[in-house]
Amino acid sequence: MLLRPVSSLCVQAKQGDNLICSLKGSPVTSSSSSALSFLPRKHGRALGVYASIETNNHALTGVVFQPFEEVKKEELDIPVAPHLSLARQKYADACEAAINEQINVEYNVSYVYHSLYAYFDRDNVALKGFAKFFKESSEEEREHAEKLMEYQ
Repeated sequence: MLLRPVSSLCVQAKQGDNLICSLKGSPVTSSSSSALSFLPRKHGRALGVYASIETNNHALTGVVFQPFEEVKKEELDIPVAPHLSLARQKYADACEAAINEQINVEYNVSYVYHSLYAYFDRDNVALKGFAKFFKESSEEEREHAEKLMEYQ
């Protein structure tokens, strides 16, 4: 989303008063018929937000919302390489290599935990609960690797 600031502000002291706008430091008053007022606070003050149909387009919020500016960019019109997927258009090779390396690390750690699970699950090893812990850890590391593979 592209937002650009503007230098005008419109406020109203209370309902029924004229709208006071400030454009680059010079106050301008205007009356408007359409309004959105919020409930009064403790001291009886209310906040009004107005939209004007007048020809002078004073911004009311201080920010102009332009949601379609990103899609007008020329670089989004044509793919970089027609034989590649559009999803991988801006996917750097270094990023792909780093994710592949992390997948290998996750699988290697999973294998280590699985071998520890197999060791502690034997009959002659009397450390209860260790086998279950290493089995769950192995499965968790494998899930991490699978999530990275789905991301890629």
